[in-house]
Order: sequence, then structure tokens, then C-alpha cells
Amino acid sequence: MPTTQLLSEVTGSVWEISAQPGQQLAPGDTVMVLESMKMEIPVLCEDGGTVVEILVAQGDAVAEGQPLVMVAS
Repeated sequence: MPTTQLLSEVTGSVWEISAQPGQQLAPGDTVMVLESMKMEIPVLCEDGGTVVEILVAQGDAVAEGQPLVMVAS
């Protein structure tokens, strides 16, 4: 089963995590929301799949390009 990393598109912080390990995601589902410069940026699962691991916690600082979530398709 191939896995995909969902990466941060911005430098900011983890505002909210809405998915849990083992959860099945449809294409376009929101996995978490990042906050950067007072803007909320959703992290979407483009192809769908199952959440294998969440690599960050709510409130963590993240850098652009940092892996956030592992998803198995």
C-alpha cells in the first residue's frame, strides 16, 4: 500500500487537526487547518486514502514543505 506525505504549503502553526489515524478520507477532505499571518489555510487530502500517521500536534510551528500527515492510498 503506497503512502503519501501531505506537506505544509506555508510557514505557520497547526490551528486544528480534524483527522485521526485510521480515518478514511475522500478526495478533497480537510485533514487539518494551519494558521499563518492570521489566515486559516486548510490542508486537503487530494486523492483520498487512510490516515496512517499525523506527524504534528495542535499548536506546533511548521515550516513550508514540512511533512504533516502520512496517508495510504
